[in-house]
Amino acid sequence: MVSRPTVADVAREAGVSVATVDRVVNGRLPVREDTARRVLDAAQRLGFHAAGLIRSRLREQLPEVTVGVLLQRPDEAFYADLTRQLQRAIVGSRAFRGVARLDYWGHDDPEDIAARLRRLARRSQAVAIVSPEHAAVAAAIGEIASAGTPVFTMLSDCAAAARTCFLGIDSRKAGRTAGWLIRQCAPRVGKVAVIVGSRRFQGHELREMGFRSYFREAAPEFVVLDAVVNSESDASTHEAIVQLAERHRDLVGVYLAGGGAAGGVSGLRAIDPGRRPAMICPSLQPEVRAALAEGVLSAAICEPVDRLAERLVEAVAQALDDRGPRVPNQIVLPMDLFTPENL
Repeated sequence: MVSRPTVADVAREAGVSVATVDRVVNGRLPVREDTARRVLDAAQRLGFHAAGLIRSRLREQLPEVTVGVLLQRPDEAFYADLTRQLQRAIVGSRAFRGVARLDYWGHDDPEDIAARLRRLARRSQAVAIVSPEHAAVAAAIGEIASAGTPVFTMLSDCAAAARTCFLGIDSRKAGRTAGWLIRQCAPRVGKVAVIVGSRRFQGHELREMGFRSYFREAAPEFVVLDAVVNSESDASTHEAIVQLAERHRDLVGVYLAGGGAAGGVSGLRAIDPGRRPAMICPSLQPEVRAALAEGVLSAAICEPVDRLAERLVEAVAQALDDRGPRVPNQIVLPMDLFTPENL
């Protein structure tokens, strides 16, 4: 019969005394946080029977922190996934007892976005936002940050002079990567299109810039069409792709730089297979995954939403810790690249 791990076993594994483990388990005397964490990690590795109790005791000692998050379009698959990842990361934080307070904006109304952000900030110790760039939003971010509440922008930056930190991929590199992929996947030289969600999203603007700069420098034989704005709508994206194929018989590539991926896939499927352009999407929702697996879609260049959520929580903890180093101005995450061969 295998014996259960003892307090002495945990002490040896953690490199501390038996008395220290006893204090952590029973909460008799204060123990340094890093030491207590070491004991917990050792207890979990060994399967110590009181690991759950230690975890609960440590959590009880953590401060409660409400993180307000303002996103758009909760009905869209990408933002539904981002919501889940943010809630998981905030509630599961090891630095504080996190409470996730989420709100959403549906229309590109800067005054409404600013008002929602201010309401969140009044009930939160830190706020994070996905927003187009606008003076009204920048003013709200400036007020909140000046009042001492850290403000984090995600996916697309805005109010760079006032916000605490931006988290997301390098959008310009994402656009250049999309250009390179389309050049490799296009059936021939021809016209290529880029579809953005809004002219006010800095991230979309940077992706378009990168996309155009790649073709200008490396593949000038291709013609890049004027950008189409889809307002991140599936219906608008479907219609835009079908119309692009009808107007330009030599269309060989499409880069969807923002939302509307489900509409992009359905629009691509509506085109005769012999004329379908290579297309790059920005997220890996179910419709995109299916289209990639079937070879209908060329690739997806995605924000790593799980790592984004984790890094946001780490940055919030760092921003609220007066004793620690300052939060970096930007946290640039490596992009996720999916093709039919690496799903």
